[in-house]
Amino acid sequence: MTEEHPRIPSWLRFLRERVPVNIEIFEELSKEPIPNHMKNWWYCLGGTLLILLMVQVVTGILLTFYYVPSPDDAYKSVCRISREIPYGWWIRSMHHWGANLMVVAVVLHILRVFFTGAYRRPRELNWLVGVGLLFTTLGLGFTGYALVYDQLSYWAATVGTNVAEQFPVLGPWAARLLKGGENVNPTTLTRFFVFHVGALPCIIFALAGAHIFLIRIHGVMELEAPAEVQQTPLTVKEDREGKRRFDPNRYFSFFPDHVTTELMVGLFLLTLLTMLAVVFPAHLGEPANPDETPLHIKPEWYFFPMFRWLKLVPLWLGMGGMAVAGLGLFIWPFIDSYWRSRRPGSEAGVAVGAGAFVVFLLFLVWEAMS
Repeated sequence: MTEEHPRIPSWLRFLRERVPVNIEIFEELSKEPIPNHMKNWWYCLGGTLLILLMVQVVTGILLTFYYVPSPDDAYKSVCRISREIPYGWWIRSMHHWGANLMVVAVVLHILRVFFTGAYRRPRELNWLVGVGLLFTTLGLGFTGYALVYDQLSYWAATVGTNVAEQFPVLGPWAARLLKGGENVNPTTLTRFFVFHVGALPCIIFALAGAHIFLIRIHGVMELEAPAEVQQTPLTVKEDREGKRRFDPNRYFSFFPDHVTTELMVGLFLLTLLTMLAVVFPAHLGEPANPDETPLHIKPEWYFFPMFRWLKLVPLWLGMGGMAVAGLGLFIWPFIDSYWRSRRPGSEAGVAVGAGAFVVFLLFLVWEAMS
């Protein structure tokens, strides 16, 4: 006699034959132990960033259906989106506020990682990826702001590219790449559009994938675990073999607990974005006029600290200072490791980070009020 098997639906049998994936892999991933401190939203800002990125992708795709990336038609297409296309104003405002919240989230995430020391061995590479995500997010904000092609966005992009040209070593090359020549010209807007919807999204998805991969390999840093556990986390294989006992006092499950939390965060973000879009819809000024410079040119708020810094010092010093600050942020794990090897137990890095953040806030508020 043949052994009887429970009846399998035809559609499921069809999928199993053509996609022979072991379902146990997904079951093991759903049982991933998450440290208890991750129940606090402050410690899982990576999920918030991913949700906001998805919002930007969806709203961005919808906007490209109607946006025309040419100097003659860009402003007109934005006007049409904002005033004629059904719910176009809402989609554009969601995209605008989503970009702002994404910058806030990535800065908060960097701060959390910095002040909890989660960039230390063996997670230095993930810090480099995270800083790359920060710079790419700022690049998306800069190029997206210019696409509106009203007076303020046009001249802010012009000033921004001229300032970038003064950046040491790579500045002139980067400015020519963005402008499509020595000066702003009709191809500049097309270049910004290509960077905003093509090149930079590819980079940010590659970096996000690398970020998630490294988190999956090293695991999340356990704040309450001994230092040796933090520095030598278990591999995926060791996790599956049960070498880390699931202690409910230290861990909670990825599914459904963590997934439910992220869904609640996503619902809150969509509600917040909708409220911001309704109460403070995206602004649209006068059309760009290359022959008329506005009296007050300002970039988006997240560039205020750099803008204020450049007002306070000579241009060469300002650009050199930003280059040093950016490089220092990028290689900070190795600076910190060297310092701690010379002075074991020293937490001078916390003071450095706190001081840098206070200066950042001071310049931001100063420029906003000027």
